Amino acid sequence: MEKFTSLTGIAAPMPLVNIDTDMIIPKQFLKTIKRTGLGANLFDEMRFDRDGNEVDDFVLNQPAYRSAEILVAGDNFGCGSSREHAPWALMDFGIRCVISTSFADIFYNNCFKNGILPVKLPKDQVDALMKDAEKGANARISVDLEAQTITSSDGETFAFDVDPFKKHCLLNGLDDIGLTVENAAASIDAFEAKLAQDRPWV
Repeated sequence: MEKFTSLTGIAAPMPLVNIDTDMIIPKQFLKTIKRTGLGANLFDEMRFDRDGNEVDDFVLNQPAYRSAEILVAGDNFGCGSSREHAPWALMDFGIRCVISTSFADIFYNNCFKNGILPVKLPKDQVDALMKDAEKGANARISVDLEAQTITSSDGETFAFDVDPFKKHCLLNGLDDIGLTVENAAASIDAFEAKLAQDRPWV
C-alpha cells in the first residue's frame, strides 16, 4: 500500500450529502477484484451521460479539477453498501484524501486500508474548505498527516483527529497484509532463534 505522509494538491468541491458507494462506483463495475482500472468509472453516472459523453458541469470533468487529489464532500460520504471497490476507484483516479463532516463507518475504515486519508471536521471548517476549493486549480490545500493539520490556500489551518493505529498504518503504508507481515517478521525471527538454541541440529 502506498504511504500517506503529506499532500498538497487541488481540492474538488463536492457538496452533495449522502454520496453512497453506488454513486462512487456503480454496481456494474464490481466484477473485478483488481484495484486498478476503476478510476475510469469513478462517479460514472454523474460524470457521463447515457451515451458515454462527459457531463460538462460535473466537478471532476471541469478543467480545474481533472487532477484533483482531494475531495471536500458533504455529510455522510461513503454510505450505502460496504463495497471496497469505492476506495479502490477513488485511489485509482488519484484521490488521496476526502474531507467531510461524517463518513459511513465501513467506508471510513476501508479508506485507511487502501491508502486514502478520510478527515472528519466540524461543518464550519468543511464549509470554509469547500469555499476555498471552489476557487479552482490555483487554490491548493495542504494535508499533513504527521501534524494532523489541513491548511487552506489562504493559510488557515485546521487540526483533525485520527486514530493512532490507523495513522501509523497510513504513514508506513501498511494494509492488513503488510501489518501482518510486519508483526510476523519479529515472531518468525524469535521462533527461528529459539529453534536454533533448542534444536541446533536442525
